[in-house]
Amino acid sequence: MRLVSFTHTGRASWGQLTADGIRDLGTATGRTLGAVLRDGDLEAALAASPPTLSRDDVKLLPPITDAGKIICIGLNYADHIKEMNRPWPEKPVVFTRFNDSLVGSGEALVAPRNSTSFDYEGEFTIVIGRGGRHISVDHALDHVLGYTIMNDGSLRDYQRHTHQFTPGKNFPRSGGLGPEIVTADEFGPVGSQRITTAVNGEIVQDSTLDQLVFSVAELISYCSEWTSLAPGDLIATGTPGGVADGHDPARWLFPGDIVDITVEGIGTLTNPVVEEH
Repeated sequence: MRLVSFTHTGRASWGQLTADGIRDLGTATGRTLGAVLRDGDLEAALAASPPTLSRDDVKLLPPITDAGKIICIGLNYADHIKEMNRPWPEKPVVFTRFNDSLVGSGEALVAPRNSTSFDYEGEFTIVIGRGGRHISVDHALDHVLGYTIMNDGSLRDYQRHTHQFTPGKNFPRSGGLGPEIVTADEFGPVGSQRITTAVNGEIVQDSTLDQLVFSVAELISYCSEWTSLAPGDLIATGTPGGVADGHDPARWLFPGDIVDITVEGIGTLTNPVVEEH
């Protein structure tokens, strides 16, 4: 199953992608997908008989527009650890993003006027379907609703102002999320699926999900040690090597660029880059 959030004729909604279009389930629930997940009402919502919209008639939003928590993992691919000249992590490196830092597929990323070190980071992202605390690794996958893609857009100079990553990861509309959530049963086991990032058609990141240092189950278990996970929460699992900061010279993003991040089994998150006004 594939789930999306979108706007249609100025109205925000969410729905299920089918061969015929998008089942507009937001009209039946009156709530966001995130709220439906937190209320435990997804199964009931899917049983509704809503109108079906053409995919061409909607503008995609981040699949979850109101996540309670957006947890991001750094340094989780061996090649990225090497290019950033960082020590091998003993525990997951964790930081957070805010909802207003993310846009949907097709929407523009905003290159801030006060930085010229805007970086892309293609990331395979977990969507929590069942909440919990102190979740064991053995049972962690039972808490997954599905997976999506994040562009963890980073302003490297602000990221390095202190040892805290937060400022460089949360400029408004600096990252992307989408295009959709693919449920875990449709995606299948996380293994050697390919993840790539292309800038203006040139592949700059190219890896596979079996290169993750900490697995999906390990990340869920670790995060649940120190916070309660809830349905609709997101965990971005880190980025492979090939980030702009790792190129020589650095390959920063500028207005006019187009970033495509593809994960095999999900699709492609596409975002143009525009200047801040």
